[in-house]
Amino acid sequence: MAAPINPTNSVRPSGPPKRPYNPNYRGRRIVEAEHKINSYIRAREVRLVGENVEPGVFTIGDALRLSEDLGLDLVEISPNAEPPVCKIIDYKKFLYEQKKKKKEQKANTVKQEVKEIRFGPNTDEHDFEFKVKHAEKFLAAGDKVRAFVLFRGRAIVYKERGELLLLQFASKLQDLGKVEQLPKLEGKKMFLMMSPKGKQGK
Repeated sequence: MAAPINPTNSVRPSGPPKRPYNPNYRGRRIVEAEHKINSYIRAREVRLVGENVEPGVFTIGDALRLSEDLGLDLVEISPNAEPPVCKIIDYKKFLYEQKKKKKEQKANTVKQEVKEIRFGPNTDEHDFEFKVKHAEKFLAAGDKVRAFVLFRGRAIVYKERGELLLLQFASKLQDLGKVEQLPKLEGKKMFLMMSPKGKQGK
């Protein structure tokens, strides 16, 4: 004879009850969502806009039923309007596209660095050309170039020579870069700043 069924031993659904989709919920951690959606919208009336709907003011119940009939979400996009403006969209798809767009923007952002090139007032031609080639690589990679002449001791009397050297340096690089700051003496150093032309990047 089969044992009587004990109500305490009856099979229960495994796991917690299913939650309604809540963009705020992340396990036990609650985070601030960018938009209120579906039953989290507290307004009594909302103004609907968007595709597949006739624009107008609806009660929140009618707006929710319409979004359910379309298999989409009711999303509050202008909470401060009177009444709040809502749009019927696929919210998960919307968040995915926003995330993808931000990722692409981040990938297209070029981190620009400032590379320094140092000269002396008596830099010879061979060393000058060598440093010009380095600067060409920096500019082609999308970096800025900060060239300077260092005057040691009494060499400061050759500041005109340093200025000419920096101007010649800029002239050599005019196809790849543009001058942001003309030669300027600061203490014992004279600086020239150049940035890359166009949209070169790493």
